[in-house]
Amino acid sequence: MAKPQRRKTLKRSAGRVGYGLPTVLAVALHLGILVISVIKWPSSEPEAPNNAIVQATLISTETRTDQAQQAAEARTRAAERQAQEEAERQAQEEAERQAREAAEQQAAEEAERAAAEQQAQQEAEQQAREEAAEQAQAEAERRAAEAEAAAQRKAEEEAQREAARQQAEQERQAEAERRRQEEAARQQEAERQAREEAERKAQEEAERQAREEAERKAQEEAERQAREEAERKAQEEAERQAREEAERKAQEEAERQAREAAEQKAREEAERQAQEEAERQAREAAEQKAREEAERQLQRIIEGDSSAVSNAEQGNEAANGFIQLVRRAVEQAWVIPPNVGDGTTAEVQVRLGPSGEVFAATVTRSSGNAAFDNSAIQAVESAAPFTELRDLPSGVQRDYRQFNLRFRPGDIR
Repeated sequence: MAKPQRRKTLKRSAGRVGYGLPTVLAVALHLGILVISVIKWPSSEPEAPNNAIVQATLISTETRTDQAQQAAEARTRAAERQAQEEAERQAQEEAERQAREAAEQQAAEEAERAAAEQQAQQEAEQQAREEAAEQAQAEAERRAAEAEAAAQRKAEEEAQREAARQQAEQERQAEAERRRQEEAARQQEAERQAREEAERKAQEEAERQAREEAERKAQEEAERQAREEAERKAQEEAERQAREEAERKAQEEAERQAREAAEQKAREEAERQAQEEAERQAREAAEQKAREEAERQLQRIIEGDSSAVSNAEQGNEAANGFIQLVRRAVEQAWVIPPNVGDGTTAEVQVRLGPSGEVFAATVTRSSGNAAFDNSAIQAVESAAPFTELRDLPSGVQRDYRQFNLRFRPGDIR
């Protein structure tokens, strides 16, 4: 592609040099020829003045005696010469006109001839230019080939240098790329490490926030549970206090009732004790009276009163009947607890007052079953008072105010 371009450039240059300069030279040449031809036309006619000068020269060699004649002749010749000069002038003007016309015609012819010559010359020049152009083109092609070969060699060398440079550049670029890749790898590694560090920190931050959130929730849950526990405990405490207050009030009420009952019982006990004291005093008085009566009876017995012995036998019979009444009453009042074996036995000592009331009922031999023992005591207390004691003779009553009862499932002895 470069070679035709160079040829075209050379051809254009040759065309510009071949047409411009020869045209200028041809025009200058024709103008020079025209000027020379115009200048030569007038110089071919004026031979007479030269003769006159020669004649004048010859005249001047004559003697002075002939000067007048010569002067007249000279005037005549001068007139003639003036006329001749005028004629010559006219002729010269005519000749100049004709010469001018001829010159013009010749110039036209010369111009035509010059144009033809110029055309021929232009054709020759064109041919010469073409030949020169061909030669120049051949030379240019040769030189272009040489230049192209040189350029090719140079291009090859340049290509080699360029290849070397490109290889060096590629190596440099490869090195730069390797360094860039290494830098990119380092940067990526740094970015990865930074990203991992950021992710780690973000994860740690998230874990910390989650941990803090969990701790906060756990704390809130703990606080809520503690609050609920505190509320529950407060409620339980309030309930406990209310319960204790209720229990206290109930206890106070019970204590009050118990106290009132105790007071009632104490009053009753006091009344009972007062009654017992009165009964004791009455009993002591009766006992005193009975002792006195017994002493009197004993005295009568000692004195051999047979009627007293008969009364003693009646008293024993009455006493045996009293014991039987007591046993039946206690058996009717006895509630035997469940799961009591047939061989279970308990003995209870009973101490009565003068009117048959129970002063004391105590277990003298336990059955080993507290419920059984308590049921025996409760049976005695429930069956009391034993007012039949007052039906006994006064001398026998004192002997049967204390006796023992043996309790067994099935009977009482």
